[in-house]
Formats: sequence, structure tokens, C-alpha cells
Amino acid sequence: MDKFSKVLSGKVVAENVLEHVKSETVRLVAQGIKPGLAVVIVGNDPASQVYVTSKGKKAEECGFLSIKHELAENTSEAELLSLIASLNADEALHGILVQLPLPKHINAEKVVQSISPDKDVDGFHYVNAGKLATGSLAQAFVPCTPAGSMVLIEKVLGTDLSGLNAVVIGRSNIVGKPMANLLLAANATVTIAHSKTKELPSVCRRADILVVAVGCPRMVNSDWIKPGALVVDVGINRIAPGTDVGSTSRLVGDVDFDDVLNTVGTITPVPGGVGPMTIAMLMANTLKAACLANGLPQPAF
Repeated sequence: MDKFSKVLSGKVVAENVLEHVKSETVRLVAQGIKPGLAVVIVGNDPASQVYVTSKGKKAEECGFLSIKHELAENTSEAELLSLIASLNADEALHGILVQLPLPKHINAEKVVQSISPDKDVDGFHYVNAGKLATGSLAQAFVPCTPAGSMVLIEKVLGTDLSGLNAVVIGRSNIVGKPMANLLLAANATVTIAHSKTKELPSVCRRADILVVAVGCPRMVNSDWIKPGALVVDVGINRIAPGTDVGSTSRLVGDVDFDDVLNTVGTITPVPGGVGPMTIAMLMANTLKAACLANGLPQPAF
């Protein structure tokens, strides 16, 4: 196998997901149902502005009703909660997303939990986290990054992971914990590792599936990898320019891609791996919300 055949492009898989979303949206619109997504941003954080614009554009491309609420940095928590309450009550909207981070004077957890679980397309509400943890995947909105990572894993290994060992490095509520629950639901034997795990490299070497989400550039090297393993690199880190004249900063993952390439069976690149899948699954979740709201069967991805 040459090294290029080992690289699993998230861009290609994401485009397939989005094409499915678009075709299903056409079917819904023909029945008088147009999926609606509202994105809320508070303040002028440049990265957040880019993300929100990208999500809104993708929603429009999918044929959704796309609404953006841009609020000033000094917007009060009460004002934001009032807006969310009005979005919860708007039957034309099936998904609500509040772009994080929020200004420090706003309690982000309180805001996220104020979103109706039925419109929580980010999958962060306690109700959706509980459904996922108890195996009710069909009714849960799964956080988009682990959901997209799982689609990539299934592309390589199928939907039944019985007999396979999976290690997830990272225990966040956004990626690590939901990722572990998805792998458990697919019958993998799952270990959640983190900064307090002893002998972390040896733990990782047992993994047939290794998912890395720690935010530490190139932390994982070939010594951590079981030969032939599937590695999903969720990390995205901007590193300083190199020593070459004219070089610029660039994005790298939590895995040392070049070092592990000869050892892995398959690996997702950074950029172009999990990233495109995240926004694709946001669109899939919004479509799912529209179907559930209207008592219609939801498409599988």
C-alpha cells in the first residue's frame, strides 16, 4: 500500500454526506417542509466570525432556511437567553447553534442548556448527552465532530466494531466522551485516556482504532501506534513558521502525520480530515431535526 492510499480524506466523505443532505432536503421541501438553522454569535472574534459565515453558507447550499443573529460584545446574558427563547418557539427553525466561545460575562453552560433539546443540533444539551450515553442514538443529536469521526471510521471498518480495541485520547464533553459512547454503541472495546493516564504510549499501542483529541501539536508519534491501526486525528493546531524564508504558520494535528504514516493502516489528515466532517454533520443534524419535528423518518448517514 502506498502512503497516499493510507490517507482518508474527510473532504470526499463530507461531500457525500452533504449531497445526501441536499437530496433529502429537496424531498422535504416538496412536502412543504424547509429545514431551518439559526446561528447566533456574540462579539467580533475573527475565528468565530469565519466559522459562522461558513456554517450559514453551507446551510444555504443545502437548501435550508439560514438565519444569523450577530450580537454586540456587551450583549447581556438575559438578552441572549431571551433571543434563544424566541428561537425555541419559532416553528420555522429546527436547529439552533450558539457559536462558542461567548464573552466572559455570559455563562456559556447556562446558554447552551437553554436551547431546546429538540433543536440542539450541536448535541451539547444534557438531554442529548444522556440519550447518547444510554444508547438512544436514533433520538439523540450527537456532537458534530465525534459524529463525523464515526462516519469516517465506518467508511474503513464498517458499522460493527466487535473485537476491536479503541482508544480515545481526550475526555471532553464535546469530543472525547461522546466519541467513546459512539464506539461503545458499535461494539468496540473502549478505553478513554487523558493527561493523567499512566504509560499512555503503551495504552495507545493496543488500539486498533486510535482517536486523538487533546490539542497538543504532534504529540502522538509512531512509537504510540499499533501497526495497521486506524488513526483519527481530531486536533487542529496552528504552529509557528519554519526556518525557511517566506514560510508561514500552518495547521497540524495532534498526531505527527509524517512520522506515523508508515505505521498506520489509515489516517485522517489535518487539515482536510475531521474538519470538513464537522460542518457536514451539523447539516445532517439540522435535517434530522426537521424530520423529527414533523414525525418523518430520518435519513441515515
